Amino acid sequence: MRTIETESGVRIATWVSGRGPAVLLLHGWPVTSFHWRHTVPALVRAGFQAIAMDSRGLGESMATAGGYDKESLARDLLAVANTLDISTFHLIGHDWGATVAYLVSADNPDRVRSLTVEEELLPGTDAVIPPPGDTHYPSWHGAFNRESGLAESLLSERADAYHLAFLRQSAGPTGLAAEAEQVYATAYTHQDKFTAGLEYYRTGATDRRAVGERSKRPLSQPVLTIGGEFGMGTAVRDSLSAVADSVRHIQINGAGHYPAEQQPEPTNTAIVDFLRGIETPRGP
Repeated sequence: MRTIETESGVRIATWVSGRGPAVLLLHGWPVTSFHWRHTVPALVRAGFQAIAMDSRGLGESMATAGGYDKESLARDLLAVANTLDISTFHLIGHDWGATVAYLVSADNPDRVRSLTVEEELLPGTDAVIPPPGDTHYPSWHGAFNRESGLAESLLSERADAYHLAFLRQSAGPTGLAAEAEQVYATAYTHQDKFTAGLEYYRTGATDRRAVGERSKRPLSQPVLTIGGEFGMGTAVRDSLSAVADSVRHIQINGAGHYPAEQQPEPTNTAIVDFLRGIETPRGP
């Protein structure tokens, strides 16, 4: 692990593996960079350099009193790329990490070569989760997390139970590996991590405005969307189609909100094929 400090003094835990065209991976809530444990080796085998990071306040990265709006997190990502002297790169984001990746892509079309979005609906976009995901993906956590102080007052000593409840429902019938559940439940137990996770939801108005401003000029980069059968499904495609010119979608059968973990082989194959198509363009 390497700790990279941003200009604002935030320390970001970063793991760099392999050599080749750079791919930066950003996780969402309530997981950590452990989410990419199957994706990173697949990228390295395919000839890419994989850079996974724990987002601000989560995993091994530093928690701060504020700065959880996705524009601030986008600056964290760029600080990592700049410190590693990476001029151009591909982005892969899961959940909130994908919103961050979208903002970086929109603001840096000369640096971001492609965007892969796993299981995220960008704030403010109009997309409806279809069956069977609509009966599996939770609808109760968003408003609860956004209510300032409520979760802290009720769940500070039961954070593990709360996060496990979300993880198990959002994973759908196939579930997550027991090891992953334990890693994530433990990662969010500490008070500063618990609060940081909630803060990701409390910047909703700012995040919607940030996406709305950039959506006026559609992304020019190729986009791959990944939806889980029991997760957000084709709604991921619908959300990104509202802000990008070129969107390719893959549906991962048997997966919920965590395709990269629950069905790594088809997910990795789709990602690698997508990236190789950009780095090695096919002839006419």
